[in-house]
Amino acid sequence: MTLQRLLIEPLVRTALLEDLGRAGDITTNACVPEGTQATARMVGRLPGIVAGLDLAALAFELIEPGLRFTAERTDGTRVAPGQVIAQIAGPARGILTGERVALNFLSHLSGIATATRDISDTIAHTKCRVVCTRKTTPGLRAVEKYAVRCGGGANHRFGLDDAMLIKDNHIAIAGGVRQALARARAHAGHLVKIEIEVDTLAQLEEALAAKVDAVLLDNMPPATLREAVKLVKGRATTEASGRITPDNAASIAETGVDLISVGWLTHSAQTLDIGLDI
Repeated sequence: MTLQRLLIEPLVRTALLEDLGRAGDITTNACVPEGTQATARMVGRLPGIVAGLDLAALAFELIEPGLRFTAERTDGTRVAPGQVIAQIAGPARGILTGERVALNFLSHLSGIATATRDISDTIAHTKCRVVCTRKTTPGLRAVEKYAVRCGGGANHRFGLDDAMLIKDNHIAIAGGVRQALARARAHAGHLVKIEIEVDTLAQLEEALAAKVDAVLLDNMPPATLREAVKLVKGRATTEASGRITPDNAASIAETGVDLISVGWLTHSAQTLDIGLDI
């Protein structure tokens, strides 16, 4: 898997400028003689799934074009403790100055990929897939959703403009499920899918009567989810959401839903511990 440079360069450049501040890396410039050459390795300290190598490589390139970044793993593959993920060789100042930004991106995105793979493996015996949400770090949505794909998950909406998701507050203001769906249908283009969040089986029946494309079954226990899947009978995509963890993901997926959406994958997944050693 790769990310287009046009997409990621503004993110990496912004992170580097934030780190360099007004005077640059004054520690490295003081301690490391100009022209010193070095070789470094990025090594996994915990088991996980790699994601974000393109951003890490670009962090070093933008600081010092003469650096050689050699990936020993690829995004979406497993890394074991002590295993080399990438090697960097060239001017030592460039390695040290780009180190933190490269590790920040790589560790953060690998953490998301690892958490996603954990849930994907837990539900692999079912037809269900795990998807992320819009609960992403501002400015990093595209790369965080990429990390979810690296972990074997799929993406929900990228923004407010690529599909309609009618939530409880929309329903409250519109006056009900039927009214909200009617208004959405009147405004949606022929390629725009419509999903609606429902809290009860009664709301679900209303949504199905209006021939909705997908239903978000919010905070329903497994027994209710099974009833919901029976009601739908394949007429709409079913998505379970709300407080899904690795501990309960399997029981939820086994109800027959098509998708489980997990917001914490992108807003709270633990970073993967990766180090850089000269």
